[in-house]
Amino acid sequence: MNFDEAIKLCCEKDQRYSPQSYHLVRMALDAAQKHVHGEEKKGAKKTNRHVTGKQLLEGFRLHTLDTYGPLSFALLNNWGIKKSVDVGNIVFNIIDTGLFGRSPEDRIEDFVNIYDFKEAFQKPFEPKEKYPKP
Repeated sequence: MNFDEAIKLCCEKDQRYSPQSYHLVRMALDAAQKHVHGEEKKGAKKTNRHVTGKQLLEGFRLHTLDTYGPLSFALLNNWGIKKSVDVGNIVFNIIDTGLFGRSPEDRIEDFVNIYDFKEAFQKPFEPKEKYPKP
């Protein structure tokens, strides 16, 4: 099964998330793995590049901000990703297709309330106060 087929199955099973949300989580996973484990060497033996829920969410945050900038918060909401647990739900939906692996320690609870989406994706782009309030 390829990734597009897996997304189709996921979207049929769970309509909360758009196909774009699955692509974003996959790209964020790649970014998190590079951040934690470094670049994958071409021709090298495949190694376990597992990341924790918290590491994946940090990769997701950084990748989303870097890719979508000030549009991040609005796009995430539009695609159904409103809380950190939504990222976990997407990951576990993909795991259920057999496309992503899972370690015995992985739990959906690893994705609950890790950060506030408004703080993470909207606040960095709000205007800074020019003059402090008295």
